[in-house]
Amino acid sequence: MNIESYRDFCIRMHAVTEEFPFDNKTLVFKVAGKMFALTDVDEFQSINLKCDPEIAIERRGEYPAVQAGYHMNKKHWNTVTIDGSIADKELEQWIVESYDLVVSGLTKKQREEAGF
Repeated sequence: MNIESYRDFCIRMHAVTEEFPFDNKTLVFKVAGKMFALTDVDEFQSINLKCDPEIAIERRGEYPAVQAGYHMNKKHWNTVTIDGSIADKELEQWIVESYDLVVSGLTKKQREEAGF
């Protein structure tokens, strides 16, 4: 996966926005104002994804490229190194899971405003 395919995949999902809320190099994807994925656009060496806490621990044990979320809540976020060891299709599935996890936590009002 490269930065262009990552961005294209994320931005195609319903109600997704992209922004740089922290600095001019950390690209954040949000759904209804809530983060579900982020990366460094200058280096694109890893992506941070929200994850169910139990699954997050399993992935960290199964994949050397998956670590506790860097600068994130380590219970709910994983940092996935983009080194080719994880197939693009699997990364895409993890991005969808992160997105779905955030959508499931939206209030009824937030869902309505986002068109869900």
